[in-house]
Amino acid sequence: MANRDHARTTAGEIRVVFSRLRRRFREVSQFDELTPSQTSVLSRLVGADASSSDLAAAERVRPQSMAATVAVLVSRGFVDRAPDPNDGRRQLLSLSAAGRAFVDGTRRTREEWLTQAVAERLTDAERETVDAALPLLARLAE
Repeated sequence: MANRDHARTTAGEIRVVFSRLRRRFREVSQFDELTPSQTSVLSRLVGADASSSDLAAAERVRPQSMAATVAVLVSRGFVDRAPDPNDGRRQLLSLSAAGRAFVDGTRRTREEWLTQAVAERLTDAERETVDAALPLLARLAE
């Protein structure tokens, strides 16, 4: 029981820290112009083109909700639509040049902020502790 209680406390602390980091990233980046759903869709499209239904399934939202999210991103010029070469009934969504520039700029801004924070706020020993914890956190995310 004590192990379970300790795990619950640790889980709560991890959630709080990641929530605070996410808020800080939003504060220092351009993503504050977009909703979390729009941000997530742009991030998913960095890796590969996808259909609206693929995105809806990945985000676990209704297709109608995804259609509304995609419509905003298309209207802002961040996402392009093109016919699926394998299925003419479907459209594939991809990042436009403006969308890629937006995502790249935002990521660069967040990474610069985090780099500066790590360099200025952590000692060498603390940075080594964070480095050692990263594989564990990555395993939790799987």
